[in-house]
Amino acid sequence: MKVIESVAEMEAGRAGMAGSVGLVPTMGFLHEGHLSLVRRARAGNEHVVVSIFVNPTQFGPGEDYDRYPRDADRDLQLLEAAGADFVFMPRHWREMYPPGFDDWVEVRGPLVLRLEGAARPGHFRGVTTVVARLFRIVRPHRAYFGQKDAQQVRVIRQMVREQGLPVEIVPMPTVREPDGLAMSSRNVYLSPEERQSALVLPRALELARKMVLEWGLRDADLVRESLEDYLRQKPQVQVEYISIADEETLEELHHSIERPALVLLAARVGATRLIDNTLLVPEGVEVPEGLHQIIEDIKAGMREHGGTGP
Repeated sequence: MKVIESVAEMEAGRAGMAGSVGLVPTMGFLHEGHLSLVRRARAGNEHVVVSIFVNPTQFGPGEDYDRYPRDADRDLQLLEAAGADFVFMPRHWREMYPPGFDDWVEVRGPLVLRLEGAARPGHFRGVTTVVARLFRIVRPHRAYFGQKDAQQVRVIRQMVREQGLPVEIVPMPTVREPDGLAMSSRNVYLSPEERQSALVLPRALELARKMVLEWGLRDADLVRESLEDYLRQKPQVQVEYISIADEETLEELHHSIERPALVLLAARVGATRLIDNTLLVPEGVEVPEGLHQIIEDIKAGMREHGGTGP
């Protein structure tokens, strides 16, 4: 495995790669969720590039850029074991944003204005800019992203279409801790008591799945209200949003759920902001191409955690 610290060296290394290239963009402090993306990329490509870059432009004022967890030595050991060929780890943020940089890439429209876009103004502008820059440096055939950041996956897909970039976006299912909490680099911030309180998020998603998929309820407003009541049981958890939205457009659904939907949650547990989501496809609803494997992965995760949860 080769570690590359400059854009020029990465571009030179890419020029020598024959065959397909898979890219896994990360901000480091890796966990099993990241490593599952690396292993999937390894299985499907001749070369695997992983980027580690804590991107300053996707953090807003007062967010946790300076204290975002970092452990480069551990990350490199994990990546080598997972089968990465190259790790692009810019030595300084100016490698990605050189003096005079003005090549911002921004998706516009409803998709970026709701949920994370509303809660974190400017966040997606930073995400799409750095991802587009990585795509142009690495020139991957495929790029792998986790479904935990469901809105981000859809924003990046739209960016790829608008920019005409020749890369396939491959979504991968959320990887969870044994108790169901979605894996996140930020989980390290949680105290033991906060960690227990945070379990209300995956349990709320489990409730939504039961209501729609087992009990046959289709009223999105009723499900949303029920989740709000459920989450209020934990006063340590400050809910930012509860969304039941169209799986593709993230348009908020009201009344009857008649197409694949995402339940998306964001909340603060103490000082730590967490997001999570699950997919709902009620019986009788046509499943679009590309969602079948995600549904099977969710079911497998439910069985693994010993219940009907996400």
